Amino acid sequence: MIKLFEGLFEGALWNSRFVILTAVIGSLLAGFAIFYMATVDVFILFQHAMHYADAGMTEEARKALHDSTVSHIVEVVDGYLLATVMLIFSLGLYELFISDINQAHGSKASSKILVINNLDDLKSRLAKVILMIMIVTLFEEALSMHIAAPIDLVYFGAAIALIALALYWTHAADGSGHGDKDGSDEEEKH
Repeated sequence: MIKLFEGLFEGALWNSRFVILTAVIGSLLAGFAIFYMATVDVFILFQHAMHYADAGMTEEARKALHDSTVSHIVEVVDGYLLATVMLIFSLGLYELFISDINQAHGSKASSKILVINNLDDLKSRLAKVILMIMIVTLFEEALSMHIAAPIDLVYFGAAIALIALALYWTHAADGSGHGDKDGSDEEEKH
C-alpha cells in the first residue's frame, strides 16, 4: 500500500513539471507579439524615411527626421532583442523541464541557440541578451542626451566604461566557463 501511494505521489510530483508549459507558451506568445510590434515599427519607419528625399524639406526638418529615424531603428533593435530573450527563455524552459526538442538535434542553429543544460546556462544566455538590450538602450538614450553640465559627460563616460567592463567580464567568462573542462573546444578550433 505504501509503495503504491509512493508511486502515485512521485508520478504526480514528476508530472507537475508540465505546469512549466504555461510559462513556455506565454513566453513564446509574448515573443511573437514583440516580433510583430517591432516588424510593424519597421514598416512605419520605412514609410517615414521615404520622405527624407523630399526636396521641399528644410534642413531642420531633415535633421529631425534623421535623428528620429535613428532613434526608432534603435528601438526596433531593442524590440527584436527582447523578443529573442522571450524565445530563448521559452525554448530553454521547455528543454530543461519537459523534453529535448527532437527537430533541433543535428541542426547547426540549435548548437548555437540551445546549449542549455541547466538553469545556469539559461540564465547566462538570457543575461547576455539582456546586456545587449541595455547597451542598445544606452545608445538610444545617448542619441537624445543633452549635456547641460560637465558632470553629465562624466556620468555618460562612466556608463560607457561600466558597459565595456560588463562586456569584458562576459567575454572572459565565456572563454573560461563553457565547453569541456579539458579545453578540447579550443583544440577543435585549431
